[in-house]
Amino acid sequence: MAPPIVDCTPYRDQLRDLASELPDIPRADMYAFLATAKKLSRQLPEDITTALDDFHTNGNAEGYLLLRGLPVEPDDELPPTPTSTPPPADRPLLTMEAMLGIIGSHLGLHTGYEEHRGGAIYHDVYPRPGAHHLSSATSGSLLEFHTEIAYHARQPNYVMLACSRADHERRAATLIGSIRKALPLLGDETKTHLFDRKMPRHVGGASDGTAQSPDAVTYVKPLYGDRSDPHLCYDRELLSPEDPMDREAIAALSRALDEAAEPVPLVPGDVLAFDNFRVTHARTPFTARWDGKDRWLHRVYIRTDRNGQLSGGERAGDFVPYTPRA
Repeated sequence: MAPPIVDCTPYRDQLRDLASELPDIPRADMYAFLATAKKLSRQLPEDITTALDDFHTNGNAEGYLLLRGLPVEPDDELPPTPTSTPPPADRPLLTMEAMLGIIGSHLGLHTGYEEHRGGAIYHDVYPRPGAHHLSSATSGSLLEFHTEIAYHARQPNYVMLACSRADHERRAATLIGSIRKALPLLGDETKTHLFDRKMPRHVGGASDGTAQSPDAVTYVKPLYGDRSDPHLCYDRELLSPEDPMDREAIAALSRALDEAAEPVPLVPGDVLAFDNFRVTHARTPFTARWDGKDRWLHRVYIRTDRNGQLSGGERAGDFVPYTPRA
């Protein structure tokens, strides 16, 4: 299985050269931008592609791959951390956006979700005053464990986060709760009860600009797939089991995920990819200063032909309509 951290420092100049071949204004034509990124992904250093291929094929116990030491602008050359969404359509390409385009293209297809930020492919992630507690724009409180876009029949296989700017004190960390690490902490009765058990999950209309009603409900299975190596679908705030035995089993799963959780602090030049079918993720609190230098991440969603997430004929840059799980 792939080790979770890859040192990309030796390839920084080569990767910066690849980034320079991308269109300067990615949002002017996202399909053309991602088509170019796909071609450039064939020139990635072998050590990086080997790590990505191993992670895609086998995963690892941690459920994530961290590419560290990628090229990034010096902080004083970056624009101010955003204060609104969406970004200007004519914003010039940032180096970490370039890394998400090229590296993500090796894993699969960049995908937007119609009900989520209007189907945008790239999302700026930054603190916002008064943000809803379920939103990635929170800062002073814990963003609880959740599986990304778990309500959707075409849930992304991978979530990728790239860091252009860390928080001032470098306190923020992405928490990764891997089912491969949590499963041995569960009793046999709990695993049996949770497996293929459908439970209601609120879509969460307040989260990150989702257009659906916050009262909308879909049904998910906390554990499913291979019983010995299951997939995970978990959301601490939005999963709403009604049966007392369901609530007890979910509480046990929650404790196991807390015990197995691993903090991954992101610093400029990091790209984090995690398996959205085998981990749940959260983010620790940090202090925002609203001074133009706050934490600034970029996020993309990647679909692959695994787990039935592609039906054929898709291309990078497509957005899919709101399709709740059955």
